[in-house]
Amino acid sequence: MKLRPVKQLPISTGGAAKRDLRTQFAALCYRVLNDNVQVLMITSRGTKRWIVPKGWPMDGLTPAQAVAQEAWEEAGVRGRTYDQCLGVYSYGKTIEDNDTLNCVALVYPIKVKTLAKSYPEAKERRRKWMNPAKAAEKVDEPELAQILRGFDPRVLKPVRT
Repeated sequence: MKLRPVKQLPISTGGAAKRDLRTQFAALCYRVLNDNVQVLMITSRGTKRWIVPKGWPMDGLTPAQAVAQEAWEEAGVRGRTYDQCLGVYSYGKTIEDNDTLNCVALVYPIKVKTLAKSYPEAKERRRKWMNPAKAAEKVDEPELAQILRGFDPRVLKPVRT
């Protein structure tokens, strides 16, 4: 299978100044069943729209370690992390008083080994396996949709620990 080059999309910052942007790390949790790639999508707590697990940088953790922590808390995922950023997407995070915080999220893959039934946010979210094309249709962020559509786990290099 020939890899297609990924077309770059501009990152939308909503007109925010650089100092007003916040960075998050996002987990693209995946598995391969019968040569078919599937990604694990979760619902957001507030609007219940389909997203990937993500969170703030954590002191002392690499981005790959931080996404592993977020994937556990938000989706019950344990797996192999990769120190390879798949891309970046932008979105507006709703915070107190319906204010919006402009964020950019760097996406790192995790190959899922196990899914726990009980995990910190199990009662607050749904999770569902989807093929990447279907997942791309479900997300609101165009850059994330592009990352999902272009995802190919064969090009990943595992983190050596």
